[in-house]
Amino acid sequence: MSFETPHYSIGDLLSWAASGHLQLPDFQRDYKWDDERIRSLLVTIVRGHPMGVVMVLETGGKNVRFKPRPVTGVQGAVQEPSLLLLDGQQRTTSLFQALSDDGIVDTEDDRRKKLRRKYYLDIEQAVGTSQDQDAAVRSLPHDGLVTENFGRDVVFDVSTTEKEQQLGLMPMTAPFAPGGAMTWLLGYLAAGGPDDTPRRQLLMQQLNQQVLLPLTSYRIPAIKLGQDTSKDAVATVFEKVNTGGLPLNVFELLTATFAGDRAYFEAHGTDFRLGEDWEATTAVRDKHQVLAGLQATDFLQGVSILATLEQRRQDIADGKSKPTATSARKEDILALDLDRYLDWSDRLRKALPWVAHFLKGEHFHTAGGLAYRSQLVSLAVVRVLVGDDIDLYAVRNRIRQWFWCGVLGELYGSTIETKIARDAEQVPAWALAAKDGSAAPQPDTVARASFAETRLLSMRTRGSAAYKGVYALLMAQQAPCVDWKFHKVIDQATYEDMQVDIHHVFPHKWCIDNGIDPSYRESIINKTPLAKKTNIQLGGVSPKQYMARLDSNGIAPEAVDDIIRSHAIDPATLRAGDFDAYFEARRNALVGLIEGAMGKPVNRDWDEDLPGTEAPEAFAEEADDVEGDDPGDADAAGPGAS
Repeated sequence: MSFETPHYSIGDLLSWAASGHLQLPDFQRDYKWDDERIRSLLVTIVRGHPMGVVMVLETGGKNVRFKPRPVTGVQGAVQEPSLLLLDGQQRTTSLFQALSDDGIVDTEDDRRKKLRRKYYLDIEQAVGTSQDQDAAVRSLPHDGLVTENFGRDVVFDVSTTEKEQQLGLMPMTAPFAPGGAMTWLLGYLAAGGPDDTPRRQLLMQQLNQQVLLPLTSYRIPAIKLGQDTSKDAVATVFEKVNTGGLPLNVFELLTATFAGDRAYFEAHGTDFRLGEDWEATTAVRDKHQVLAGLQATDFLQGVSILATLEQRRQDIADGKSKPTATSARKEDILALDLDRYLDWSDRLRKALPWVAHFLKGEHFHTAGGLAYRSQLVSLAVVRVLVGDDIDLYAVRNRIRQWFWCGVLGELYGSTIETKIARDAEQVPAWALAAKDGSAAPQPDTVARASFAETRLLSMRTRGSAAYKGVYALLMAQQAPCVDWKFHKVIDQATYEDMQVDIHHVFPHKWCIDNGIDPSYRESIINKTPLAKKTNIQLGGVSPKQYMARLDSNGIAPEAVDDIIRSHAIDPATLRAGDFDAYFEARRNALVGLIEGAMGKPVNRDWDEDLPGTEAPEAFAEEADDVEGDDPGDADAAGPGAS
């Protein structure tokens, strides 16, 4: 990557912006500087202080072709740009609008109220002290009228050139107008009459020497990137040196790249709009609550995986010694050409309803309940690669095993680009081999996944992947998980209606009253999914007492016991109020569920020392909704955190 470090005058930047010689890449965010920030920038250049570096990119290179757009405020047709402004948009746009044409800027105040302002230079203050110069730049309404009483009373008026000259307020556009500020200043000299001419003449001389000459020769340092600059280098610019706001993400960069695709324009007569294509994806996503967290960059990762995997397979077939890597890295996403994107994006989009159906079947009902958002990408990619065979019993079982190994093995917390690339390479062939029982190596996710029994004790944070996984696994048992009060299966249809959440089995208050170790009390072993009103009815009493309440809900005790068993709980331990017996039985039951989901044994380390378990103060306690023991008053009591 080559670059130069020229210095540009303000006049250069203004004329280049007006002609279109200098434009913005289309991915740049809209102009948005407030009034005071613009005024402060103008004070900076009036004082001759440095305003910071701008960065531009030469157009015409083979590596990068971004669709350009004019600087905000440029009117009329413009030429093809020779330079694209990568860093310094807000400053350059502010200068262009405030110093060009009529100098009117659409901005806002510090309360985000919309304003139209014009900026003036107070001549007397401009040649005064440093403190005077700070106040020399005046921001006034665009029509030059300062009013009170809801606009009825004019208290200050520079609405005409003559009034500007009389008051000594020169528009900031004057020094950069054709011919410079002299025409305006000659009017200023005469505006005071013969008696004031000597004073004004002295002020004019001071203004020219101290302000106008330095202002019109003010030079702005720049970094000019050459035509050989790559797209990933441009992305790095926005991550590392963009000073105008939030760095742009890969979606915004690719939006501009695709919009500038010449072949697409020639074939269709219009630019390709990645944003509109993403809207088609969000229309699918928004039909399924569990997919709500899917972001545009996630979708691009999936497309990149599919496109690079296709190229890798072709490279291997062609005998290349170094085939393309399957990748979802930023640089590879930025390297996507539009044809490959179009080839894979629709197929990936059509896979999303299947992903939602699969996740609902595993009892992940909301986006917040997902263990890992990145698994959305892997599931969609695998669905595309496996095709309709994914719903064959043997194939789906392997997909399910791979998925649960990722969740319970907690494998998607970091370096996800590498993991989802390996999933695409390894999972489809392994899953499809189940159709005829042929040999296929296990995916890394399945082979490497492990679960230690003691993790059940340290699993107390509802944000952790394994916690969410066990919670869903309890509801995803082969025998449906049934709510204890309403006797309804907990599924997608009832989950929200019953306000299902995970609650204590031996209530929080009872555990405290009976000296139960906090690590046992708050462990997921002592939690189960229940409707909010069910939890309220249980109250803060021993299970021995609340089981009697459940028996009185209109079904026989034997039926109540069957419902309790649907939560992987031995009802006899609850009827006895025996926490220790309950805890051991539930631990073993959860281990069995986990082993069934992962398709491999759990590491039985419970009887060993328990390293790494958190101290009681390291986790947030979760109280039950109510701690009373009167079911008749339960609904009237205020619910608490659970």
